[in-house]
Amino acid sequence: MARLLIVDGHAYAYRAFHAIRELRAPDGRPTNAIYGFAKMLEKMRLAVDPTHLVVVWDGGLSAERLAALPEYKAQRPEMPADLKPQFDEITAYLMAAGVPEICQDGVEADDIIASLARREAAAGMAVVIASADKDFMQLVSGPIGLLNPNDKTGAIWTDEQVRAKTGVEPGQIADWLALMGDAVDNIPGVPGVGAKTAAALLKQFGCLDEMFRRLDEVKSERMRQALREAAENVRRNLSLVRLHDVPLNLTANELVPQSVNREKLAKLLQGWGFRGMLASLESVPQERQQHLI
Repeated sequence: MARLLIVDGHAYAYRAFHAIRELRAPDGRPTNAIYGFAKMLEKMRLAVDPTHLVVVWDGGLSAERLAALPEYKAQRPEMPADLKPQFDEITAYLMAAGVPEICQDGVEADDIIASLARREAAAGMAVVIASADKDFMQLVSGPIGLLNPNDKTGAIWTDEQVRAKTGVEPGQIADWLALMGDAVDNIPGVPGVGAKTAAALLKQFGCLDEMFRRLDEVKSERMRQALREAAENVRRNLSLVRLHDVPLNLTANELVPQSVNREKLAKLLQGWGFRGMLASLESVPQERQQHLI
């Protein structure tokens, strides 16, 4: 069966940058994010064995979400100075390694990932999304799973893991996030409602619409009042956390990894001082080059 691995590019670049504190090329350029990203990608490909693969990059914040909440993601710190130049290097690496990537101006990576996952799952492909972002739990279904780097078991998450982590079904994740908010994205939730309370409310009512329709059934008077006062914000939050379908400029055929350009990749690895990766590249026979990272 065809299997697509979708990698949350910015998330893994940041993860690699912070995992390896100091690594530089012979000329002094920072290379910790490049090296960490490449090794993580290699590990993921070995674990998932995808027939199709794509790294997705952020193209900017959603104008629609910013219009709904101007403070959306406004608290995020500026990108570290040593990380910024490594993105172009990672892209050069992916091109030489034959790994497809996509970035669309003004489109958040989350929406691109969701659109790709839904499209290819509907076409009969198994999909694995590699990311620790909890927003993607709303996509989990039969053909769509999650590879969460924070889960050391390496398991592909299904609805079972989503329930164990959150207490709700994948189809309730957007409602769950809308209730409790998301500090990572600067989305304020209902005061006094955390993950467990949000899960309990959804277990009782099933969905937000039903909860607001039957608000008098909430036992705590204080909670009823908090929910009543936050109703407009919760509905706004739902529009913020739901992953949108967007037009894609990448076809299914373009998600198939291409053969490695050994000459270009060797030059890059040599320039970065990645001697071990260079030795591995040179030791692999030409006929197996499409499996190289």
